[in-house]
Amino acid sequence: MEVSDDRPGRLVVITGGGRGIGAATARRLAAAGYAVCIGYRHDAEAAEAVVRRIDAEGGHAVAIAGDTSQEAGIRHLFDEAEAALGPLHGLVNNAGITGPLGRFADLDAEAMRRVVEVNLIGTMLCTQEALRRFLARAGAAGRSIVNISSIAASTGSPGEYVHYAATKAAVESFTLGLARELAEQGIRVNAVAPGTVQTGIHAAAGDPDRPARIAPRVPMRRVGQPEEVAEAVLWLLSDAASYTTGAVLRVTGGL
Repeated sequence: MEVSDDRPGRLVVITGGGRGIGAATARRLAAAGYAVCIGYRHDAEAAEAVVRRIDAEGGHAVAIAGDTSQEAGIRHLFDEAEAALGPLHGLVNNAGITGPLGRFADLDAEAMRRVVEVNLIGTMLCTQEALRRFLARAGAAGRSIVNISSIAASTGSPGEYVHYAATKAAVESFTLGLARELAEQGIRVNAVAPGTVQTGIHAAAGDPDRPARIAPRVPMRRVGQPEEVAEAVLWLLSDAASYTTGAVLRVTGGL
């Protein structure tokens, strides 16, 4: 049977998809033929702008609000995504925050909890929801999850955000354990660990000039671009990486 060219491709939910790495990933996946759901918490305007760009380029996308640290918000996000674009095929756990920069001893406990809730608990809860949907249907094999970690998981980010680094190290451990747990069922779980990337996360943490300060320390003498991370996510999510699971792909410019 011939399939119409305007039929949406396999659905991928991207949390934190309205800006930075998430937005670049949404655009790249849509260009590769995936249907994408752009999850966001606050910035509806940014998320809708990504959808409009994808639509203008012939892709399929929706933007749906949802707090990924809350189970009800996650269920809503996935329900609406599947209602709009069909059964879930993949998940990119991209939503993340650094919290304030500074010494760990000075960190407010509430800020610490929020970083853990978003970066770690949110990743786990979204993954759990995706797995329930994968396993509820025949043929779970071929489904894929990509978690966004950070080079901070390896460096610890002393003096800046040790708490953030700790959540990303936990995400990498979670990636490896879950990949091994699901390998027999053909569901792959991998992670991408970017180095410093030119996005708005630095300004949000109170240090917009951080990329320029970091660049001389990078062997390639520059920071990364969101599109470069998106290429790594696409490969890990795709069938081209069919024998890759439990991997952490570093996109760091040599660090």
